[in-house]
Amino acid sequence: MPELPETETIARDLDAALRGAVIGTVNVARADVVRGAPIAGTDSPRVVARAISRVFRRAKAIVLEFATGDRLVVVPRFTGALLLSREAHADLHPYCCVQLLLSDGRSLQYVDVRRLGTVALLTPDEYRTWNASLGPEPLDPALTAERFSGILRGSSRAVKSVLMDQKRLAGVGNIYANKALWHSGIRPARRASAVTLAEAARLLDALREILTASIALRGTTFRDFQDAYGGRGGYARELKVYGRGGSACLRCGATLQETHKLEGRSTVWCRSCQR
Repeated sequence: MPELPETETIARDLDAALRGAVIGTVNVARADVVRGAPIAGTDSPRVVARAISRVFRRAKAIVLEFATGDRLVVVPRFTGALLLSREAHADLHPYCCVQLLLSDGRSLQYVDVRRLGTVALLTPDEYRTWNASLGPEPLDPALTAERFSGILRGSSRAVKSVLMDQKRLAGVGNIYANKALWHSGIRPARRASAVTLAEAARLLDALREILTASIALRGTTFRDFQDAYGGRGGYARELKVYGRGGSACLRCGATLQETHKLEGRSTVWCRSCQR
């Protein structure tokens, strides 16, 4: 599933390419991914003929903002991608769910093999409500170690589960939670409320370092993630624990453990050097 670095990569690509672009036509091939208000045809003048004022990321979503204040919020989830053609009149992708045809002939397609992602048109008030439901961004300088520690201390759940809870911290998913916990020497199943302030500060520093480095390499691609032009991310080679269960820990040499008990996702950790 695209996490913060992957959706940030897509948003930056699209922001550079789409500012000021006008949407000419919207085609919905798979209506089951659309949530709320219609986005196609004469029923949706809120999208058609509107100029895109900017594109940005919030949590794991890519947000296309219009001058009206309306926002098209795309959450790719597991196999979703936003693909922008470099030239006019591109072919329709076989797994295209929603196509935005721009007035200059280019095409922005939301592609999703499993159709688990969503596309939603939100009014300013609806966007504020959605935005308020999310936790702070880990790269926001306003998120201090003390505030982050308070987020962790407020839950008796496993610390990894809290890191991945979008209502508590926005944008972090399984891949980067695994790596940040390994870097900071904290066992994923440990109660978040038992993490000390010093450990929380170390964990926040690790998260920021890892997420920033992954953005610089345009995210992590194992199979599905594509940037806005269909390219692959280059961060997979930097992963130290994810996907390495049963291998030697690169820090202490002990065998890395793997379980799916936390949130049903692969959790890999070192029993020797993560406490």
